[in-house]
Amino acid sequence: MLDLNLLRVLDAMLEERSVTRTGARLGLTQSAVSHALNRLRHALNDELFIRGAHGMQPTPRAIEMGPQVHAALAQLQAALTPSNFDPRTSDRTFVLAAGAYVTAVLTPPLVSRIAAEAPNVALVIRQATPESPDRVDAHRVDFIVNVGMSAPARLVREMIAQESLAWLVRASHPLAAKARVTVEDLVAWPHVVIAGVSGLSNEGQERRGLVTRSSWENAAALETALASRGLTRKVGVTVPDSYSAISIVARSDMATLIPRRLAEMLTQSGRVSLIEPPYPSPAIDMSLLYLQERLAEPAIAWMREMIRTTAAAL
Repeated sequence: MLDLNLLRVLDAMLEERSVTRTGARLGLTQSAVSHALNRLRHALNDELFIRGAHGMQPTPRAIEMGPQVHAALAQLQAALTPSNFDPRTSDRTFVLAAGAYVTAVLTPPLVSRIAAEAPNVALVIRQATPESPDRVDAHRVDFIVNVGMSAPARLVREMIAQESLAWLVRASHPLAAKARVTVEDLVAWPHVVIAGVSGLSNEGQERRGLVTRSSWENAAALETALASRGLTRKVGVTVPDSYSAISIVARSDMATLIPRRLAEMLTQSGRVSLIEPPYPSPAIDMSLLYLQERLAEPAIAWMREMIRTTAAAL
């Protein structure tokens, strides 16, 4: 039977990919971590980690074991932790996976709410990726807040808010002075298109179970409106993220399509103006994803309610 401390080393190594960082995290010397890894290699008859250009790279066997080992350690920790959860005294750390938009719009009011009710609770935001559901399975991530197109069936998916899209131009742009902008007006100016680049194609993401939104372009709605009028648009530049698009728009005659809440935040600076889409533009769901069985943990149930009420107040 394996020593639990060896499994703790394996779990930390899968996260840190470094003997030095693993030792610092667990309060062990590098020698002690190396010794533990050697014992694991002998017991499991696998190298587990191989030194590479970017640190210690796990073998397929280590990757396969990782989620189960982490989940088992988390369950054991939960069994040894008092079942009551008092947010006023807890120093729990919660981990959320989210994109830049959710981090900018939802996180600030969520942090304020947490600070008021649970001053010692910490929040870690990680980038949402196709691997995020696996991290939820392993209890490395507590929740995913996603504005994407699909999620794995094994996760509960709650719609917690809706977002619409709006066009953004610089404050002194000719379109900003118009009382009503038409489709013809909109396509008279070049557009900044946001097309994020992810590590996996949509096909690859679907196999992993989470498709993250890499673009705010609602091409079907816009292209339908253009086609009905026999119009085409000019794409002036394509960028990987909203913030690049916003920066370009603020200094050019171009227009870009971004989430309305983000656009409304930006207009407060006086540098940019919001324009309503002059065509039917459907809303986009913001979803909260998690494991159903984890709601039995009082801390997880509390954080779920914090996220839901914060999103509802948006």
